[in-house]
Amino acid sequence: MAGVLALAAFGIYRVWAGGASDGGRTIDYWVAAVPVVWNIAPNGHDAMDTHMKMSMPMPSTTATTLPTAQTVLRTVVYRRYSANWRKPLPNAPNSSADGLLIPGPLIQARVGDRLRIHFKNMDTLRHQPHSMHFHGVHYAPSSDGAYVPGFSGRDADVLPGQTYTYRLTAGKDSAGVWPYHDHSPSMHDSIEGGMYGMLSILGRHERAPDREFEVVFAPWGKFMTIDGRAYVGNTPVFHAKVGDLVQWDVMAMGSDFHTFHVHGHRWLTSGNVARDTQTVGPAESFRIRWREDAPGTWLYHCHVEDHMMHGMIGIYRVST
Repeated sequence: MAGVLALAAFGIYRVWAGGASDGGRTIDYWVAAVPVVWNIAPNGHDAMDTHMKMSMPMPSTTATTLPTAQTVLRTVVYRRYSANWRKPLPNAPNSSADGLLIPGPLIQARVGDRLRIHFKNMDTLRHQPHSMHFHGVHYAPSSDGAYVPGFSGRDADVLPGQTYTYRLTAGKDSAGVWPYHDHSPSMHDSIEGGMYGMLSILGRHERAPDREFEVVFAPWGKFMTIDGRAYVGNTPVFHAKVGDLVQWDVMAMGSDFHTFHVHGHRWLTSGNVARDTQTVGPAESFRIRWREDAPGTWLYHCHVEDHMMHGMIGIYRVST
């Protein structure tokens, strides 16, 4: 019961009566594809100049002004809803993704849980079909969500106004963080426009972190974004306290490789090797954890220098 309460504290999902025969629960999420007006850089500035000067958290007077024609656009994203799509809800706690709608709903579970993802296509912008395809979990072909002409079913081609329920199981090999994304006939445009999210699955008896941060590296037009935002002052600002068990969920979408780096911190690999930079490729993901002991204001970013200079950089603040 303690594990259930620890996860429920994040306010991410409803737990229904009953559960899997192996002792897991059945968890329901309600998700929709919805149109939004998205601003890649709400403060209108590139906070890094050619001499690698950085302002924290707001741009300096020498920061480059970005034209809104490049930064403000309409797109379609995944959004979390209450049961039966009655009311839109935050995709994740503010502490996980800074309250943004990109990435999509943070889907949390434990090994042994069963997930029912109720999806509705509410795309009134492009009027395109959409779907949800999940990595890292077990499912029947009817819940694959991947479109292949003449082969796939409704799960991969949910038309505007239609709904579909995906049924997934978090197996013993599902612990970790995993991508999900549109895999319908509209996949290319959807992923370029931010239609992706993350599953975060704990081991059966694993402790939930005190802080869980979502970091998705993805290109968007001329920008390199973190959670759909570019440059310091726009990208998520993550907060922790000394003593917190911190977990970073890191993922890449698109066609580029990235290197995740947090200043002033290290973590241990599965081979018990310390490192402070880790590579992630398209649709790859990993999680890292540490017990926070370094107060101050730190940078996190992609260490591919060109990517960082085009927006892939943010702030991490640790208080005492």
